[in-house]
Amino acid sequence: MKRFALKGQICYSAGLDEIRVMRQGYLLCEDGISGGVCLEFPEDWCEAEVRDYGNRIIIPGLTDLHMHAPQYSIRGMGMNLELLEWLNTQIFPEEAKYADLEYAERAYGIFVEDMKRGATTRACIFATLHLPATRILMEKLEQTGLKTMVGKVNMDRNSPDILREQDANRSAEDTVIWLEENLDRYQNVKPILTPRFIPSCTDELMARLKQIQAAYQLPVQSHLSENPGEIGWVQELCPESEFYGDAYDGFGLFGGADCPTIMAHCIHSGEAEQNRMKERGIWIAHCPESNMNLSSGIAPVRDFLNKRIRVGLGSDIAGGSSASIFRTMADAIQVSKLRWRLVDESLKPLTFEEAFYLATKGGGSFFGKVGSFEPGYELDAVVLDDTELKCPNCLTVKQRLERICYLSDERQIVAKYVAGKELFSIN
Repeated sequence: MKRFALKGQICYSAGLDEIRVMRQGYLLCEDGISGGVCLEFPEDWCEAEVRDYGNRIIIPGLTDLHMHAPQYSIRGMGMNLELLEWLNTQIFPEEAKYADLEYAERAYGIFVEDMKRGATTRACIFATLHLPATRILMEKLEQTGLKTMVGKVNMDRNSPDILREQDANRSAEDTVIWLEENLDRYQNVKPILTPRFIPSCTDELMARLKQIQAAYQLPVQSHLSENPGEIGWVQELCPESEFYGDAYDGFGLFGGADCPTIMAHCIHSGEAEQNRMKERGIWIAHCPESNMNLSSGIAPVRDFLNKRIRVGLGSDIAGGSSASIFRTMADAIQVSKLRWRLVDESLKPLTFEEAFYLATKGGGSFFGKVGSFEPGYELDAVVLDDTELKCPNCLTVKQRLERICYLSDERQIVAKYVAGKELFSIN
């Protein structure tokens, strides 16, 4: 039994509306699991190591529910375009480069090193359709100690020749080969089934993917209702579907007890689609910066929360330009204010407390009991030093944390723990 404690200014979500703060508290860890937070060090823990971080702030690790690793190299490019044109002119040509393993090695090396230094401890990640390059990504992520899910992308239609699988059979066969090689190969990295989106997957492929999902009991990640043009396209391709999400549901790839599913964006999800997501237990990956950059719109997150739909945050690299979930928190708050002011004043903007919840416990729940310091949760923690963010005022711990959300970068991250394992600590 391995025990240790972190001491410092501890902050975590007690619920959607409350950030619990314990000044100079002790965060207990036993075999990678949180033993809770206390003000007085327990007598029966007297032999445990105490790592004292002084006035630094200790928060749960952040979760990124949606990002595209092969797009990291072209962040901030083509931002004058809308989704479908951006995919065709920027993204598909870039992702095709991952057929070259030397390029994949270099590009994924940059992505993984940056991920290791950031505040994200859990992430759901799209790779490409290339098996060897996807193996490279998984190997590199495993070495970081981050807990991630990685998907080999499936796409057999409506894509350029350089980035389209031969047919549904080939796509399914390659997916099974990839799964057989990697399902239990890693401790930290797990596969997730990844049909890119309905327009890029034939009906035959979607049916095959459901068979694979059921056989291997895999989670699923994809995109939903991001852009009006995309939604219209799905309606043409799947005229029998009531709405975009119903197309996934028709193939059994839209949540349910045996198919945990993340759908990214959901900006234009109407009442019927939202109700279906609630019914099926879908996790929504809210990607505010990407939604702005690609002129897609502002997701009705308040509606999702009112309906008690599961919601987390996604950087959506490279629709988003930053892999920082702190940045995503700030963007989520800011765009919710615009939606409240310009679209529907009956739906109040997100609060800082709510954005912090989405970044930690909300998104973390896709990985199980993750994203909190409550007893029984896996202990992911990030230690923040805001000394360089100088201020003449005497701030509360919560005020300091809010400033970090808007002002920080990786320089404020001085220690990082995942499932109780220290990834790094800078004195």
